[in-house]
Amino acid sequence: MANKTLLAQTIPTADDAIHHPPPALALMALEFRVFAEFWTLLPAWPALRRAPAGDGHCVIIFPGLAAGDASTAPLRMYLTSLGYEVDGWNQGMNLGPRQGVLEAAKAQVTADFKKSGRKVSLIGWSLGGIYAREIAKMLPDMVHCVITLGTPFASTPKSTNLWRLYELATGRKVEHEAGKFNLAEAPPMPTASIYSKTDGVVAWQGSIQAPSKNNERTENIEVFASHIGLGVNPSTWWAVANRLSQTHKNWTPFVPPKLMGLQNVLYPQDK
Repeated sequence: MANKTLLAQTIPTADDAIHHPPPALALMALEFRVFAEFWTLLPAWPALRRAPAGDGHCVIIFPGLAAGDASTAPLRMYLTSLGYEVDGWNQGMNLGPRQGVLEAAKAQVTADFKKSGRKVSLIGWSLGGIYAREIAKMLPDMVHCVITLGTPFASTPKSTNLWRLYELATGRKVEHEAGKFNLAEAPPMPTASIYSKTDGVVAWQGSIQAPSKNNERTENIEVFASHIGLGVNPSTWWAVANRLSQTHKNWTPFVPPKLMGLQNVLYPQDK
């Protein structure tokens, strides 16, 4: 009950941004476990291959701050193996929403939608999740679903350990950037936020979606992962594949798979 009350207290309203202290330095240091997370993909591969098969629709994955398409290559290869048409964002290193970045991303979604005749799914890692959510709001008739990985959309901009890097990389004040959008408002289509309470970069409370009166298909999925490891974590991959497979007519909330009694370890959701 205590955990449930804590979670309820951290859920913002759609138009609020709450400041949460950035993760402690000890958690930041634990980001080096990303290498262990990557190697767990090998023993997890047989189980990951049992994820729902893809239906062939287009998926675009946006990288995090100061990262490029190479960082999302493992996840893209996995989703391709399931049967999706997967692409990176094709704009080099992500240095923030510079002039032309969002316009190019919108053009990419529009082109994929027109080419396939089917809605496109958007996945964003950290800062890339901000792009995914905002583009989905701009192009609601073209987007199937949105999935974010450790994206700080519900906190103040300084609720992360990388806000100084953001300002250095972009040359702009982080508060000014965030003030342009209502980041906490969820897109109108199915939207899943995958987060970790052991994230050493982003305050996990900032990745909690508020309940939406206009969209009951928003959810928060907790995994055990580092921030840098979210894109190469088996639990994340399974959750992403599961959410991508949902249809609008038969959408159901995420239910952790029963894996030898480890579901509460892999997906430690508050009850």
